[in-house]
Amino acid sequence: MNNIPTWQAELAVDSRCELGEGPQWHASRERLYWCDILGKRLHWLSPGTAKHGHHPLDQKVSLAAPLDDGDLLIVGEHALNRFNPDSGHIEKLCDFEPDNPVTRSNDARVDRHGSLWLSSMGKHAEPEAGSLYRLHRGELCRLRTRLTIPNALCFSADGKTAYFTDTPTGQVMRWALDEQGWPVGEPNRFADFSEHAGNPDGAVMDSEGCMWLALWGAGEVVRLNTVGQVIGRVVLPVNQPSCPVFAGPDLKTLYITTAQEGLSAAQLGQTPTAGSLFSVQTGIKGLAEPPLRLA
Repeated sequence: MNNIPTWQAELAVDSRCELGEGPQWHASRERLYWCDILGKRLHWLSPGTAKHGHHPLDQKVSLAAPLDDGDLLIVGEHALNRFNPDSGHIEKLCDFEPDNPVTRSNDARVDRHGSLWLSSMGKHAEPEAGSLYRLHRGELCRLRTRLTIPNALCFSADGKTAYFTDTPTGQVMRWALDEQGWPVGEPNRFADFSEHAGNPDGAVMDSEGCMWLALWGAGEVVRLNTVGQVIGRVVLPVNQPSCPVFAGPDLKTLYITTAQEGLSAAQLGQTPTAGSLFSVQTGIKGLAEPPLRLA
């Protein structure tokens, strides 16, 4: 990877999340939202004004997906909730593995059909405790079981392909979808990072059909072309990037969430901004994501 484009990410918000995750651009509000799963907080940033803040929550949350009416769908530890960020009002929509005390929600993203893909994992990364689901028009369907740390959920612009990883395997998988966005057959390997520094974590697609993939433990986000080859990289000053997203009115700023989880006091002393939000201008436009449809 010596001759590929390389960018340096800079600090955007000194939020220092224990486990930053799930960045989402809310176009109508012109706000970027992201979660501190373990800190039970929903953070926000208005790039146009540089104002930022957070909402304390009563549960672990991993994603806040925009809805058409300006509200957010909060993917919580054991429930999916509607949240109004102006009033703070929360309304439960449905349960999510409510009888499984071992698990919590993890990675999630809205597909090209307006349906939400979301996952669960063991709270202590218990092997094969997690599952992958799709919330389609209000109905929650389980797609896959026996996953350990499901991540990298993202979708091709034409809605014909889904991507995901089970982080410990180092394999990013590609799954064909039908015209309604349901998986067809079995997934196949898209990219192999099992021999690479770091593990595949969150991912997002750009407008050119390429994937931007966070490598947890390696301090970088790599750009993959349509056949899974690394064609670019973003270097961060912290070691644990978790998920990238394109945001801003022109979708040309790549924001990256990071985490402090598992770092020693000495490591945090060397990288005090671990867990914060970082950004980089790559000159490449992101892919606008559709709002979630509940009906």
